[in-house]
Amino acid sequence: MKEASVELEKILAVSEIEYENYVNQKKAAIVEYHLKHNKSYQDFVGKSSFDNWNELPIMTKKEFQKPLSERLSEGYTPSTVYVNKTSGSSGDPFIFAKDKFCHALTWSNIIYRFGWFGIDFNSSLQARFYGIPLDFIGNKKERIKDLLSHRYRFTIFDLSDVVLEKVLTKFQNKKFDYINGYTSSIVLFAKFLQKKNIVLTSVCPTLKCCIVTSEMLFDDDKILLEKQFGVPVVNEYGASELDLIAFQNPEGEWQVNSETIFVEILDEENNVLPNGKEGRIVITSLYNKAHPFIRYDIGDVGILDEKSTSKKPILKKLIGRTNDIAVLPSGKKSPGLTFYYVTKSIIEDDGNVKEFVIKQTKIDTFDIEYVSELELTEAQIQQIEKAITTYLESGLTFSFNRKEKLERSKSGKLKQFVSLIK
Repeated sequence: MKEASVELEKILAVSEIEYENYVNQKKAAIVEYHLKHNKSYQDFVGKSSFDNWNELPIMTKKEFQKPLSERLSEGYTPSTVYVNKTSGSSGDPFIFAKDKFCHALTWSNIIYRFGWFGIDFNSSLQARFYGIPLDFIGNKKERIKDLLSHRYRFTIFDLSDVVLEKVLTKFQNKKFDYINGYTSSIVLFAKFLQKKNIVLTSVCPTLKCCIVTSEMLFDDDKILLEKQFGVPVVNEYGASELDLIAFQNPEGEWQVNSETIFVEILDEENNVLPNGKEGRIVITSLYNKAHPFIRYDIGDVGILDEKSTSKKPILKKLIGRTNDIAVLPSGKKSPGLTFYYVTKSIIEDDGNVKEFVIKQTKIDTFDIEYVSELELTEAQIQQIEKAITTYLESGLTFSFNRKEKLERSKSGKLKQFVSLIK
């Protein structure tokens, strides 16, 4: 970590004028390294050298569906690198590796950015809203890591009012410095506080900020969180196999990590799009020598801001995952989150509905599952159907199913839109 911290300081000291040159040097160096030392990447590229960055092929998760030992660079073994597994939220989980210096540099960068909001990893106490393994050994390992990392973890698999009352009691009795975790779980806690007319800093005045990750944060949810918590809400975007990708800075911009990764926005033909245009997010890990992630299509769609620079790229918008697209009877394609956003704006007006997900079961049929105190009225249902017709198209069929709780992934994440059709 000491070595990584020194390296990060050197990167941060590179001037705006020299920064594009720094990035280009790192891009060339990491490609040349893997073309020389990684048989799997050599085979993927099909040659041992390159002349043009844009001619390098795009990597996807499918390239990693083979044993890790076959993907590691020379000199690295599974026992000498950091090994982990992606969550599989995109449908293609896989095991990946980082060399230990790269992994340390990732953490140095996370520590640096959290520091923007007065968070010190060596002393600040975290209220953690994450999933946790339920098997005995896995559970104990995470609890020990939490203890050593100044974290208190709340289970997110049951967020009933009875459980949230206990969460509130912990905030009254512990001097938490910040909240960190999955967006949907933290939003549920904020709605619970809203119902009780409690601002969290009134019972936990040490709280400095709330950092949400892993799931979409909508504007109205951010307003709710800041109102009920009484602190700034920070939006984080990352990928376990890569790094921190973007982190909201104190000016409210979603600042892209330009220190350890290189982010491109590409169209369907793999052409680089100008800033301000929507396209696929493709990322290169500049420091991972153990395992190549070069021009890696992460499966997300987004837009870089027109004011972005090499040193300070800004993520203007994160649209969602490429596999969360709804194909409609007319042939129109629409981000699934459009359904979620339109529906959300209506059924949460009175605070009755706590959370919901939308599933596309047929090309013209959608199932809306929701958790609420009272069942949706016929008038509300008609209003939702009318809004979706206005924003998308007519002739779609909806079923509304009230649930006691919604199905989450093993990690505890809530997928807001799911298409069950091919």
